[in-house]
Amino acid sequence: MGEHFRVNGGARLTGEVEVVGAKNSVLKLMAAALLAEGTTTLTNCPEILDVPLMADVLRSLGCEVEVDGACVRITSPAMPLAEADYRSVSRLRASVCVLGPLVARCRRAVVPLPGGDAIGSRPLDMHANGLRKLGASTEISHGRVVAHAADLHGAQIWLDFPSVGATENILMAAVLAEGTTIIDNAAREPEIVDLCRMLQQMGAKIEGSGSSTLTVHGVSTLQPTDHRVIGDRIVGATWAFAAVMTRGEVTVRGVDPHHLDLVLDKLRSAGAHTSTWVDGFSVAMHGRPGAVDFVTLPYPGFATDLQPMAIALSAVADGTSMITENVFEARFRFVDEMVRIGADARTDGHHAVVRGVDRLSSAPVWASDIRAGAGLVLAGLCADGVTEVWDVEHIDRGYPRFVENLRSLGADIARVDAEPSR
Repeated sequence: MGEHFRVNGGARLTGEVEVVGAKNSVLKLMAAALLAEGTTTLTNCPEILDVPLMADVLRSLGCEVEVDGACVRITSPAMPLAEADYRSVSRLRASVCVLGPLVARCRRAVVPLPGGDAIGSRPLDMHANGLRKLGASTEISHGRVVAHAADLHGAQIWLDFPSVGATENILMAAVLAEGTTIIDNAAREPEIVDLCRMLQQMGAKIEGSGSSTLTVHGVSTLQPTDHRVIGDRIVGATWAFAAVMTRGEVTVRGVDPHHLDLVLDKLRSAGAHTSTWVDGFSVAMHGRPGAVDFVTLPYPGFATDLQPMAIALSAVADGTSMITENVFEARFRFVDEMVRIGADARTDGHHAVVRGVDRLSSAPVWASDIRAGAGLVLAGLCADGVTEVWDVEHIDRGYPRFVENLRSLGADIARVDAEPSR
């Protein structure tokens, strides 16, 4: 028996949906709790599978973790254990973000190479090189990242690419290093800004948050804190794409619309009407969306996490779209499943060309990662008949109350158990 989503296409999504804390932020904030002895409390946390997985990683390091709905309490010991448990780490890519805090607190870290979504190579070279410049020795041996440091000192660090993960690990190590660290070509994502805010609440001295240059003045100790997780812009954008694809009208609350300026601009180019306020936005679509080109880039560019939604929209748009993927090379495996559901799409290297059709055709499809799964469900909403989306545990890792939220907007979707028929 297998759990899957059964989507009956044809519904026009209307109504209001609330977005909670960001998956791409909460897991890093949980890791940051390692930096201070005592209890750190995170609120507005998403109730997704990845949160208890990260809790298991932290427990393997000696922390006490209580997950109570949208509230997560992490009590870090006077000295965390330095070696993370393989079974916990292997299930979660974001678990690598404990590397920086462990080196900072313990001056030693052993972290098995992490698992996670199958969307392409995500090497740890920049993480390791940044820690070396701070004074740590690092190596990858026997499937583990091993780091040692007698002392950490400030350094000038240039990232070849504005990697979110590398920025986070280097930042969390630098806050307890002696002297000043400058991270150039740092990632600028709102989730990085959220991490900087929490670290500053803990007593860290950080300048340049939200810019491509972070300046960190190291301190000797940090204190635990209470912090509210930033709203999930990727989830919010998913509902926006769903509104446009189904020619609906959806209001999204709980997310900063300025984090989605480019996304909303693209949807307006497709013909949608949008309005924004301080903590939300609305999207309305009357008629068939027009074709729009998309190019994924680090923030403030179009997020790679939204590439599947862009392809799904293009599949039902009027005209031909080109989608260029510049971040994760394997993300286009999603296109094969879109073809199964009737999309006219082909890929060539980093590009996908999608010719919109009037209506997609229902079929069983398989999710290869969190965002691909969400994109396939959105495509199913625009297909004739019933579409089965399998491997939905991926979607559960990134979208709290996914089925319930879609049903509240009028979608005909259910979670069921049955054998797949290929």
